[in-house]
Amino acid sequence: MSTSVSSDRPFLNRSLAAFGTTIFAEMSALATRTGSINLGQGFPDTDGPAQIAEAASRAVLTGLGNQYPPGPGVPELRTAIAAHQQRFYGLGYDPDTEVLVTAGATEAIAAALLALLEPGDEVIALEPYYDSYAACIAMAGAVRVPVTLRPHAGAFALDLDELRAAVTPRTRLLLLNTPHNPTGTVLTPAELTAIAELAVERDLLVVTDEVYEHLVFEGAHTPLAGLPGMRERTVTISSAGKTFSFTGWKVGWVTASRELVAAVRSAKQFLTYVSSGPFQYAIAEALALPDSYYDTFRADLAAKRDILADGLAAAGFEVFRPQGTYFITTDITPLGEKDGLAFCRALPERCGVVAIPNQVFYDDKAAGRTQVRWAFCKRTVVLEEAVERLGRLAH
Repeated sequence: MSTSVSSDRPFLNRSLAAFGTTIFAEMSALATRTGSINLGQGFPDTDGPAQIAEAASRAVLTGLGNQYPPGPGVPELRTAIAAHQQRFYGLGYDPDTEVLVTAGATEAIAAALLALLEPGDEVIALEPYYDSYAACIAMAGAVRVPVTLRPHAGAFALDLDELRAAVTPRTRLLLLNTPHNPTGTVLTPAELTAIAELAVERDLLVVTDEVYEHLVFEGAHTPLAGLPGMRERTVTISSAGKTFSFTGWKVGWVTASRELVAAVRSAKQFLTYVSSGPFQYAIAEALALPDSYYDTFRADLAAKRDILADGLAAAGFEVFRPQGTYFITTDITPLGEKDGLAFCRALPERCGVVAIPNQVFYDDKAAGRTQVRWAFCKRTVVLEEAVERLGRLAH
């Protein structure tokens, strides 16, 4: 008896078919196969504070979070998230009704978009964008409208006129990421004020991905939710992975008005329901770490940024030194290269380093074709070795 499926229709639904395997999986496999230094995927190669790891161990061993935690998150973590927003930004949120714990920021983004969008709604997203944005918009049946950050004076700049022109009567939501992955751009208070005024004028919802909020090297992070008219229309997303170097724990969160949190929770409960029980207790302790932790963490990564940025410049790349995040975008044109994807696939054999081609983060592939992204959230000795290897490109 035949067991084959005779239907001509593909198994994968059409909204996801275009996405395939993520570039991160491809490049990480390439790094493993070639024994290369992986500066592609953005995860640290050392763990976060030992006292926070011990807090997680203590939670497991004393039975905290080993069974299903409450749907919105454990009270200790929700209280700590609310305290964090007050401490750093002067934003007041009710931990019982205006905070939601998620399986990392990735689930928070998915839940927010699935909750707030209906088929045909338009979503404006800054490109290049983190790859899950496009997939989540597609899963919600909405329409992605890119506004491109373009190289200008050594950074990637937002054209506010282009943003305004992208808004139509069908626009439901703005999806913002600042500090911005992959470009390292940090939107200024003036730019955020203009975005807030546009959102109020056109009655738009805004979802902000702020996972790199504590990795701003020049200036400071300004949450959009704190601007006039924005608290009731903004879903703010962040996570513990980037700030505390425990990316595998997948502890993220949403802060928003009671009504917006209720909407996002309605979608989230049918995704993971709950996750990361013991880790939630540990992250509650992490959020209360003193300012010295945050300052030292930021200074360490700023130094690593400079090691890699200087090395990339010496190797012949055009370097866009980031204001935030732990990624550097470069342009490969000065090396006589034209295609970032081909360059990244060949780089491990050429000099034993893996990076990510930015074009996978664009709808407008031509805009990102010559850009390549590098992660510097690695040990200094690893970055120094990578810089030495990349030096071969200059010869």
